[in-house]
Amino acid sequence: MKITKTAVVSVVGRPNVGKSTLTNKLVGQKVAIVSSKPQTTRTRITGLLNKNGTQYVFLDTPGLHKPRTQLGDYMCKVVTDTVSEVDAAMLVVEPIANIGPAEESLIAQIKAHHMPAVLVINKIDTVKKEELLNVIATYAAAHEFEAVVPISARTGEGLDDLLGELSKYAIEGPQLFPEDMVSDQPERQLVAEIIREKMLRLLDREVPHGVAVGIERWHEREDGLVEINAVIYCEKASHKGIIIGKHGAMLKKIGELARADIEAFMGTKVFLQTWVKVKENWRDSTAQLRNFGFTE
Repeated sequence: MKITKTAVVSVVGRPNVGKSTLTNKLVGQKVAIVSSKPQTTRTRITGLLNKNGTQYVFLDTPGLHKPRTQLGDYMCKVVTDTVSEVDAAMLVVEPIANIGPAEESLIAQIKAHHMPAVLVINKIDTVKKEELLNVIATYAAAHEFEAVVPISARTGEGLDDLLGELSKYAIEGPQLFPEDMVSDQPERQLVAEIIREKMLRLLDREVPHGVAVGIERWHEREDGLVEINAVIYCEKASHKGIIIGKHGAMLKKIGELARADIEAFMGTKVFLQTWVKVKENWRDSTAQLRNFGFTE
């Protein structure tokens, strides 16, 4: 495929509206982890799609929220910075006829930067079609969006229409990334995120939000097996016990689920070992945030 145009598009919205699910669906494979818990995405993730001579560069961002830690401050800055440096923005919202503080803030930024924006109403498979009219009217009163596209990121409904709208913002020029890339994330980072995703799914309350994952060893053997040593960092000793579980059962479950996804992602057998260490209040430590890659 000869790429003659590119479109760089930010994917913004409040937590849990389905931004990462949408990015994965558009790209055609998993580049961002997903869970039912808010603030799953912590940094900007690039998803890539080459279609009909255009390279789409989707910038999946953290959900805009009221930050309570230095990590939260970083996440919100990622969102605001991303809105200002793209060809167009997708504001992803739920099918609710109410504009919350996060949506108001994002609309204000879109206006301030004179950014072309498409309103993407996600999760339409959860409501009756007539209910969407009130949602559209509510947002139309707040901002004149370039287009309004109802979709279901879960089922894929409406995604062809969405790409059709986004193609209008493609600019003539060479592709920005090689054709065989689906994300700019290094393999190690994707693997660490997959491990964190399993903790978000299996653990409750604040425990999974206070964890980070570091890959300390990565060895590709001649027989194709990849040996990976990962360390899970948590903020409290009590959280360490929860992550490990009785007789190590929880840590084993996290490892089993993560290994299955990592093998599917890498297309090879993986030997995964995990350990748990405590780093108190790392989310409020500038040095620790830098160590985990949360830097501007």
